[in-house]
Amino acid sequence: MKKSKINLEIDLDKQNIPEKITWTATDNPDGDVAKETNAISLSMWDHSQRNTLRIDLWTKEMPVDEMKRFYIDCLGGLAQSILNATGDEYMSNEMNALCDRFVEHLKKEMEN
Repeated sequence: MKKSKINLEIDLDKQNIPEKITWTATDNPDGDVAKETNAISLSMWDHSQRNTLRIDLWTKEMPVDEMKRFYIDCLGGLAQSILNATGDEYMSNEMNALCDRFVEHLKKEMEN
């Protein structure tokens, strides 16, 4: 059986606020090179508690507009995942429609 690992390393300041986030993955085509990112959102289903465990982290350097775009992209990815996992086109379409509304909201914000 093949195993894959994804490793996250978070450098924190004295107030435990992320200053740097790096990740590596065994299946990364670039090899074992650590990549830097400004935000992560990790969700895991806890079957015994029947709820989601979440970790959301972002660095001090993450701009607010990019953070909003990041979450729109996450929601769009979830829309595709729900379609792939369950075949539920209604849920997927509704999530994508929400993403479209958020994109329009961001465009209006950028104009102002």
